[in-house]
Amino acid sequence: MSAKRLLLLPGLLCDETVWLDQIAALGAAVECTVASYGTLSSIEAMARQVLDTAPAGAFAVAGHSMGGRVALEMARIAPERVERLALLDTGYQGRGEGLSGESEQRGRERLLDIARTQGMRAMGEAWAPGMVHPSQVGTPLFGAILDMIERKTPDIYAAQIQALLGRPDATALLGHINCPTLLVCGRDDTWSPLSRHEQMLAAIPG
Repeated sequence: MSAKRLLLLPGLLCDETVWLDQIAALGAAVECTVASYGTLSSIEAMARQVLDTAPAGAFAVAGHSMGGRVALEMARIAPERVERLALLDTGYQGRGEGLSGESEQRGRERLLDIARTQGMRAMGEAWAPGMVHPSQVGTPLFGAILDMIERKTPDIYAAQIQALLGRPDATALLGHINCPTLLVCGRDDTWSPLSRHEQMLAAIPG
């Protein structure tokens, strides 16, 4: 029997580093492929590239954060190819209207300015503390996250910010997902909170 196929979709400014433990644990039983988005600047373009470069046929998909949104878009475009779905610390709604949406855009643009003027690591030092549990700030794990961010460029960051600010709203899609689906988040995650995953749980059939 051939290995099962699993596509791993990283989040904002992430790469294969975030999946190394999972790949090692799954071993030879699962053929893992980690996606890379380059400078693509929309969630749909990212999803189409992953679909176009994936092996023919069906596969399982696991998406973390922004990668979860890419996974949802893949399920919208080609539901027949997504046989299993895992959504990790992610969201499904579009950017908010009015003040909330404007606030998000200003916050992302401020961080992009830091990346362009002070470097990606400086931006990571400003941004990443909100992405991990407070107990992990300053640990080797946090250093590895900063190293990962530093491997990206401000142009890649700008493209991914554009993708997130223009993200599609997947609310209507949730009710049509008909493959086995796993939702995972950290109980103390303030960026992608438990309550949002409970909403997705209620909306996805079965």
